[in-house]
Amino acid sequence: MRAFVVAAALTVTLAAAPTFAQAPAPAPAAPPAAAQAAPAEQPFPAGAKYAFVNIQRIAAESAQGKALSQRVQGLNAQKVNELNEKNKALQASQQKLDSGASVLSDAARAQLAKDIDRQQPELQRFTDDAQKDVEEMQNELQAEFQQKLGPVIQQIAQEKKLEILFSALDAGIIWADAGLDLTSEVIRRFDTAAPVAAGPAAPPAAAPRTAAPAPVAPRPAAPAAPRPAPAAPAPAPKK
Repeated sequence: MRAFVVAAALTVTLAAAPTFAQAPAPAPAAPPAAAQAAPAEQPFPAGAKYAFVNIQRIAAESAQGKALSQRVQGLNAQKVNELNEKNKALQASQQKLDSGASVLSDAARAQLAKDIDRQQPELQRFTDDAQKDVEEMQNELQAEFQQKLGPVIQQIAQEKKLEILFSALDAGIIWADAGLDLTSEVIRRFDTAAPVAAGPAAPPAAAPRTAAPAPVAPRPAAPAAPRPAPAAPAPAPKK
């Protein structure tokens, strides 16, 4: 049974997200140069068990890839135009403030400066949001591209009786026969050839120590018995 391994390998750049800059509208781009002719398709070698594909060429030259790329470019152009309009409004306010400093009233100058301070963070937020929107669309269309391309690659690989199919860009596996995955067999043989040595037995757990009894408080010594008073000496006999 053959498996379709495509999750990491099928990546494609449809249209790079632009770096939005707070600058005037760019000058019209020069007309693109004539596209190079696609290389002639060569006959598939007889008996080959593996092959490769160039995903970047597929994205750039296929009708599906071109259509998805145009959608990203359309959103990109829309965001750039909106950014340029906002940038023009900000520049006009700044020029008005600079040129009319001696004509405008203090209140008008203060209000204009306040508007400029408000427009600048708004322009930055719009720039950040525009980049995020373009990147999100690009990611969505990349997933759509992979979903459409995957079954076609699998069908061609099976028709060619391939065992493995690589990516020409990074040599990653795009499609492979599931029988080529030797991971489980390597694990079994590795465990058999190098069994895990039994480690030293763990020392028995020491019995929990009981608390030593509290020392008995010494008893007070019994009072000594009173000694009898010495007897009075006997009187000397009379002469």
